Amino acid sequence: MRFVTRRSRGERGSAVVEFSWLALLLMVPLVYVMLGVFDVQRASYGATAATRAAGRAFIIVPDGLSEDEARTRAFEAARLAMKDQGLELNPGQLTISCTPVCLEPGSTVTVTLDTDVPLPLIPDALGGEPPAIHVSAAHTEPYGDYREAKGTR
Repeated sequence: MRFVTRRSRGERGSAVVEFSWLALLLMVPLVYVMLGVFDVQRASYGATAATRAAGRAFIIVPDGLSEDEARTRAFEAARLAMKDQGLELNPGQLTISCTPVCLEPGSTVTVTLDTDVPLPLIPDALGGEPPAIHVSAAHTEPYGDYREAKGTR
């Protein structure tokens, strides 16, 4: 007994085309989301490292330097930490506050950084503010109970 099979020639090769379109429609948004997540993660890590570095730089100010010079040193430390992640730091993004006063025994220094991470591949030609994700970080560093006061009074 002989079986005869017939193949339809109209559907030949369409699976490759369908797979290509499906892969394209799913992969492009996935890659875009991954790029956005990586940018936010980079900014988050940079902000955390920057606040920690700024707090430590503020606390270990050498003798004879004023509070303003300690703030300048802290900003430079934060700027370098953000630059390591490929990000720029503006002076308005970094806030340094002391409780109760700066550079006094028993006080604490809190460094806060707020920044916005723009979504990738959004052109400026659309007008208005580009969509962004807000990233913030804070670090509190104690000055120490048994240290000499260094700030100017």
